Amino acid sequence: MTTRCATRLRPGLALANPRIMSTAPANMPETLRVSTARVVCDGASDIPGGAALGHPRVFIQIDESGAADCGYCDRRFILIGGPADHTGSHG
Repeated sequence: MTTRCATRLRPGLALANPRIMSTAPANMPETLRVSTARVVCDGASDIPGGAALGHPRVFIQIDESGAADCGYCDRRFILIGGPADHTGSHG
């Protein structure tokens, strides 16, 4: 049995309705500040016993921009004191 929505949405209407708006901030990738330009990511290092829940371990080199993203989980690594570190606490 198929359930139909009682109302039809016009293009753009969903963005104007706060009950339907995306929860993008909650779904944004994690950002980590790190002290070395070479980092490792497995997507589950912060989950206890979560190695099976992550992705293959990858080594990421932060370039002169001061930031790099994991190609698997989109986790963003920012070098402390680098050009991308805008927290105000360099060092």
